[in-house]
Amino acid sequence: MQTSPDRHEYPAHWEADVVLRDGGTARIRPITVDDAERLVSFYEQVSDESKYYRFFAPYPRLSAKDVHRFTHHDFVDRVGLAATVGGEFIATVRYDRIGADGTPASAPADEAEVAFLVQDAHQGRGVASALLEHIGAVARERGIRRFAAEVLPANTKMIKVFTDAGYTQKRSFEDGVVRLEFDLEPTDRSLAVQYAREHRAEARSVQRLLAPGSVAVIGAGRTPGGVGRSVLANIRDAGFTGRLYAVNKALPEEQKDLDGVPAHRSVRDIDGPVDLAVVAVPAEHVPEVVTECGEHGVQGLVVVSAGYAESGTEGRERQRALVRQARTYGMRIIGPNAFGIINTSPRVRLNASLAPETPRPGRIGLFAQSGAIGIALLSRLHRRGGGVTGVTGVSTFVSSGNRADVSGNDVLQYWYEDPDTDVVLMYLESIGNPRKFTRLARRTAAAKPLVVVQGARHGAAPQGHAVRATRLPHTTVSALLRQAGVIRVDTITELVDAGLLLARQPLPAGPRVAILGNSESLGLLTYDACLAEGLRPHPPQDLTTAASAADFHTALSRALADDRCDAVVVTAIPAVGEGSVADAALAGALRSAVAAAPAKPVLVVHVELGGLAEALSAAASTAPQTDADNPPQTRAESPQVTLSPTPPGEPPEDSHLIPAYPAAERAVRALAQAVAYAQWRRDAADPGKVPEYEDIDEKGAATLIGGLLARGQGLTLGPEETCDLLGHYGIHVHRALPAPTPDAAAEAARTLGYPVALKATAPHLRHRADLGGVRLDLTDEDQLRRSYTELTELFGAPEELRPVVQRMAPRGVDVVVRAVIDPAAGAVLSFGLAGAASQLLGDTAHRLIPVTDKEATSLVRSIRTAPLLFGWRGSAPADTGALEELLLRVSRLVDDHPEVVAVTLEPVVVASHGLSVLGASIRLAPPPARDDLGPRTLPAY
Repeated sequence: MQTSPDRHEYPAHWEADVVLRDGGTARIRPITVDDAERLVSFYEQVSDESKYYRFFAPYPRLSAKDVHRFTHHDFVDRVGLAATVGGEFIATVRYDRIGADGTPASAPADEAEVAFLVQDAHQGRGVASALLEHIGAVARERGIRRFAAEVLPANTKMIKVFTDAGYTQKRSFEDGVVRLEFDLEPTDRSLAVQYAREHRAEARSVQRLLAPGSVAVIGAGRTPGGVGRSVLANIRDAGFTGRLYAVNKALPEEQKDLDGVPAHRSVRDIDGPVDLAVVAVPAEHVPEVVTECGEHGVQGLVVVSAGYAESGTEGRERQRALVRQARTYGMRIIGPNAFGIINTSPRVRLNASLAPETPRPGRIGLFAQSGAIGIALLSRLHRRGGGVTGVTGVSTFVSSGNRADVSGNDVLQYWYEDPDTDVVLMYLESIGNPRKFTRLARRTAAAKPLVVVQGARHGAAPQGHAVRATRLPHTTVSALLRQAGVIRVDTITELVDAGLLLARQPLPAGPRVAILGNSESLGLLTYDACLAEGLRPHPPQDLTTAASAADFHTALSRALADDRCDAVVVTAIPAVGEGSVADAALAGALRSAVAAAPAKPVLVVHVELGGLAEALSAAASTAPQTDADNPPQTRAESPQVTLSPTPPGEPPEDSHLIPAYPAAERAVRALAQAVAYAQWRRDAADPGKVPEYEDIDEKGAATLIGGLLARGQGLTLGPEETCDLLGHYGIHVHRALPAPTPDAAAEAARTLGYPVALKATAPHLRHRADLGGVRLDLTDEDQLRRSYTELTELFGAPEELRPVVQRMAPRGVDVVVRAVIDPAAGAVLSFGLAGAASQLLGDTAHRLIPVTDKEATSLVRSIRTAPLLFGWRGSAPADTGALEELLLRVSRLVDDHPEVVAVTLEPVVVASHGLSVLGASIRLAPPPARDDLGPRTLPAY
């Protein structure tokens, strides 16, 4: 590490792992005096052309003076960073602070010269772009606001690195050199560029795992059974299109194959590249395997071995060491303790999992953090009978286990543009980076449905998962996910129900539902379920039990042609004495009607109609085979899941497959989720805007906040300071004057003007009018003094009550507005009615800040008690326009000044015209770190 000549300690927090453009990883860290030999070795592997571009002259080798200069930094005015793979440099970047005359300088000079050098073998991997993000963040931390770079015109790759970064820049040409100057303050464009690069890199890293050209199973046992041998057989039996190898160091030297698969004692012995290694050896032997894989150039690992963070403290340290070791070689990891991965594409046909049968190809992407839940989801998606009809299959499946490295965020990046995936289903037990997940979910949901069920909602996350602390309750997190377009469900049954509907049916244009069928009772149950889910059902059409398949076809065709309906639910019960022939006829009639009018979703509620379910799914059937010649397979030491033995192939082209449900409630709930998602898609197309207000004084507020924070690290503002800060944003709080004595109360009332209110502000009485600590509409001094006496007799001395006097506000509806910066989710705006409605019933709505005008409108209307604001039972409607403006102003305050970590306005009385903020509190603190604005990094281990 850096020693005495340095002015600062080694900045370990600058170390980071990053995903590069090709999906590999590299480690970025500061360069120190210990790196002299690495630097010389790195420079020797750089071409003469690249050296010329760096130094503007032939420069075959570094002198001792050069090596000293490039390895000795003070980490303030002179900083060097290196990108490393396998512990060796592949690229370097450095900056030197300069003054106005271009000579070396110290602070307060805020400009620096920056220069890169990338090894030729690693050019084109996005290394320089990643280094620019990190050196820019370091420079901002050290007070540097602008970079300057001089580049030869022929060095077009490096010019492109700078010009594509998205920063505000200036370009000039002098003495045969291109000079670029650019500000380091992040801009909307630079963040968009950063997010786009992050997406490409992370999607590519997952694609390399899911579509490898070659796979080695390390730990494939010599005898049948065992996890490794089972995975090997599953990959082979699925018809993997690439090269497959078995690896076991205990194999005899003369043994060259295992179950017909080429076998080796070490991955080093394999002649040719290995893209993916499935590691199934005991945890204590995994480090040796990772080293061998890294040295052989393996691109990624699926670690099914257990004994890591799920087993306690020792295992957690073993897991951290595993991730650090794999990243050293540029490899990504699924797991450890993973169930495996599946890709049903005919171009890949990979079943590197413990599922003994490959699911049928389809359009659903499936992610599960739990292997057991993954088994259940695969089984439910692909069985027929006793549940939802299997109308489609799986495109790709990832079971991440402890998700030490690859997480749901990475897989979302891949599925966003995956042409083989139309619907994404996710079972999550924890969300490691909620802010990023929300951003990715919003983008994904705008293109394809994303359905999520979250386990461990009311307790701690599983031991194997690293989770950021959050102060938000689960209900709030769920509301924020719904705001991002996520279809939130509570059970895996609902996950499958919604997924199957969304995979094969169009989105409904609205909530109007036609119901038809041959059972009046089942139709009424469906009607009631629609009302309970907020849909608008038409009266059920009873076709009677005598209805034929032709009657169903006619009724369904008529409903689909009706402009007054947006979706159709068909209810059906079996006819007595009729079997599969009638079922097939009915299914054919329904599918024929849907084919003629495919613009509206159709669902079927059936009662014990296995034949109908099979007929509706038609060629998409994935039921387990029951032929006596094909008994179910078993595998020792492997979790069991029985899927279709149908060979993998292209999914059916017929898009008119109708999902069938065994209960009206399940069908209607899935439909209601589709209706809500379709509405979100329409709203997301025009999200509104964050309005500007001419009376907002952002600079004045910043000056005030800076002065207040100079007192300490965090503080709750007093009443005067709170009013002052809110006033800079056009939010005016009614004055409340302290009344420690009856005479002081009388003086305060004369100052404010009658009528007034007398309030006790002690913590146990504050905002609790129901306890009697408030007296309203006091019109003269006599009433005020009597009320003062009553309060002190009831609740104690004035020192305990902390009474205040406040001028009466116009009557209206009392509401509460809050904003908080959560370390995991970010800035959140909350709204609800004051009192029991929000506190006891949890009737509070939430939006992520910054809030747009349309979001403010929906926020006011999204609570269950919203009718009280809109003239419920003949009362005067409240001024919701003024309320929405208040919400937008609070959002702007918190968004403009992240030092404002908490705001509470309570109560806010919304009258028929205008509103009154009667109480307010604000807490300031240094803003929490925002990794979404910093350079791209993988979670630290």
